Amino acid sequence: MSEVAYHYDVTARTIRYYEELGLISPMRKNGQRVFTQKEMTRLRLISRGKKYGFQLDEIKEMIQLFDQDPSGIKQLESVIQRAQRKMDEVEARIEELQLLKTEMKSWIFNFNEESEKRKKGRLMPFID
Repeated sequence: MSEVAYHYDVTARTIRYYEELGLISPMRKNGQRVFTQKEMTRLRLISRGKKYGFQLDEIKEMIQLFDQDPSGIKQLESVIQRAQRKMDEVEARIEELQLLKTEMKSWIFNFNEESEKRKKGRLMPFID
């Protein structure tokens, strides 16, 4: 299990947690977990889902859709809808950060101007 954990950059405890949640179901052989291609694919999907900001319950729902519809159509449609919502969230966050950046640049500019004035002996209270 440690090799699998290392491969997906998670701890063995995380893999056990995924198993507890029903995200993966590795087989057992002599008390050791055996990861099939199916389990490795699920771990890859979990890793990707977490990278893109999905919650584990959302990832579980998307993974389980494939079990219900082996064609993968329902799973793909669900992923597309969820990914679009996530993309909208990311775009909104980018806009917020751009506004914050603009605001911070303005403050820095104003502080630099005030600093220069004070260095030249023209002390004035700073007013926004």
